Amino acid sequence: MRGGKYNRMKDTYKQILMIDDDEDDFFLVNSLLQDVAPGQYHIEWASTYDKGIEAIEKKDHELYLVDYRLGKYTGLDILRHFKEMDYEAPVIMLTGKGDYAIDNEAMMAGASDYLVKGEITGPELERAIRYGIMEFAHLRAIAENRKKYFGIFEKSHDLIILADCNKNIIDANPIAEKKLQYDRDELMTMNLKHLFLQEVQALQFLLEICEDDAIVQKEYTFKNKHGQKLDVVVNASKLDEQLGTFLCVAEDITEKKREEQEKRQQEKFVVSGRIARVIAHEVRNPLTNILLAVGQFRLEDALKEAEDSQLYLDIIERNCTRINQLVTELLQSTRMMELRLQEHPVNQLVNKALALAEDRLQLNGIQLITRLAGEHATVMADDEKMNIALLNILINAIEAMEPGQGVLTVSTEETEGKINIYITDNGAGIPEENKARLFDPFFTSKSKGTGLGLTSTQNIIINHRGNIDVDSTVGAGTQFTITLPRASAPLP
Repeated sequence: MRGGKYNRMKDTYKQILMIDDDEDDFFLVNSLLQDVAPGQYHIEWASTYDKGIEAIEKKDHELYLVDYRLGKYTGLDILRHFKEMDYEAPVIMLTGKGDYAIDNEAMMAGASDYLVKGEITGPELERAIRYGIMEFAHLRAIAENRKKYFGIFEKSHDLIILADCNKNIIDANPIAEKKLQYDRDELMTMNLKHLFLQEVQALQFLLEICEDDAIVQKEYTFKNKHGQKLDVVVNASKLDEQLGTFLCVAEDITEKKREEQEKRQQEKFVVSGRIARVIAHEVRNPLTNILLAVGQFRLEDALKEAEDSQLYLDIIERNCTRINQLVTELLQSTRMMELRLQEHPVNQLVNKALALAEDRLQLNGIQLITRLAGEHATVMADDEKMNIALLNILINAIEAMEPGQGVLTVSTEETEGKINIYITDNGAGIPEENKARLFDPFFTSKSKGTGLGLTSTQNIIINHRGNIDVDSTVGAGTQFTITLPRASAPLP
């Protein structure tokens, strides 16, 4: 019974191991400690280097008192063994009087403190042990927090960026480097404002973070190294008031927004198709009757002699035919089509469309810049229909630019099971109120356009299980982005 009580009391003690080949020194140290702090510490004794190593291997003690001289070994050998084990614990070295070089060497080797034999007092011994245990616990907590922080920093799926008081970037996690397509050294030369696609947003962000010290769940548009946009939701705040450092965490929602837009486009496309079929049915029947009536009138003898009547009949017939043609085009531009899908290198499709647009490019003095992905980037496509879609966009881009001043940039990119085609011009741009209606049937800003070209283009892309997106700034230009499933990626 007494043994059980002793063991329970022992469990409440701070466990200390003393490695010393002099039993008198052990007795003295133990007595001093029990006199100053009775019932708080339990000291075990290892009388040799080997016994000390054996006890250390068990990792049962919170602190180690180690004599510097241990026969043919030294306390430094004990410290080296700690490192070989990759075991961290506070070690107080016991040295002889005047061994200042040894004291310094012990501290450099990893000892937390040293005490001089013959000069040790009870309070000094207890304080050194208590501080050694407390400091080690504190340092271990800091190390664990640092490890946890760097784990979050390195492995986070969000962009994490640190900036100094001048908003210059001082650190960024790997995902930020990947998403922004800058290497670390490049990011370290940039300011937070350089991340934004639009200067107005950058100035607004910097103003708000300085006034409010925090930005919570606010949406912005970043740009990567190549000028391509990233839609992000940002949380930003001051990290250290004295240093003035800022923490910016940005969630990339580009793909989420793309999927939402794709869903809206498909829903809109279905509705447009239904409307087109209703219009075709309701308009074609009266048109057929009108054309039949016109045919009958032409057979009338009285009307044959009247020139004006023939002129009016021609006008009626010609416009009825035109209306019928527009209805047919509307149906074709909104109907789910049968595709002859084959695997094609995306660059081959792009180059074929560019070859057909070459005359227009030369006549208008347009400079062409291409940045194409490797030939391994392939898509499943109906090359004829995809050629129509690409050519429609290329022609729109050419017509939007000033002759002799236009720059057309066409690039392809492979990303995570998708192939992106970017067609960018430096033309007049599209007003914000027109962007939402860009793919609507019969919507056009051209004097002679039918407004069905982009509707047909969108239909072709959607039928290829793809998506088309438009980003435009008035006075700066427009970028069309076509996203298609990579050939090896299964179609949804």
